[in-house]
Amino acid sequence: MITEYTKKDFSKILYVINNAALKYKGVIPDNCWHEPYMLEQELITEFHNGVRMFGYEKNNILVGVMGIQELEDTTLIRHAYTLPDYQGIGIGKSLLQYLFKINKSSSLYVGTWQDATWAIKFYEKSGFVLHKRKQTVQLLKKYWKLPLKQIANSVVLEKFIN
Repeated sequence: MITEYTKKDFSKILYVINNAALKYKGVIPDNCWHEPYMLEQELITEFHNGVRMFGYEKNNILVGVMGIQELEDTTLIRHAYTLPDYQGIGIGKSLLQYLFKINKSSSLYVGTWQDATWAIKFYEKSGFVLHKRKQTVQLLKKYWKLPLKQIANSVVLEKFIN
């Protein structure tokens, strides 16, 4: 079941994010990795910046999360994570399809690490198109607040919604 989660649920959301993000350890550059992957204050700031978080529960356990951030002229997919034991069974796909339905803009962007090939393939299977390097950098600077080292190691994908 997919439901919207709020700031009061931040500990459950952080548990999913920080456990699922361990998959990135050793894949992304060491100077971009830290543990925990997301701190409490970072998630609270995301809520304050308008990120809405949705979660997928299985047997009353939160096993996947995905956020959406509606900006003036577009929408961003934010913080998409599924616990390792639940990956590959359609939870991420269900969350993404749910966000497609509630999205109000004509396109969606998602950013991820360039070496996270599994994440890129996941989004491409759902109709996202990978942007070239120049466009990626422009989009990351326009829509995200990221350190330069993260911009240098990230990609942006886009999906047009009819």
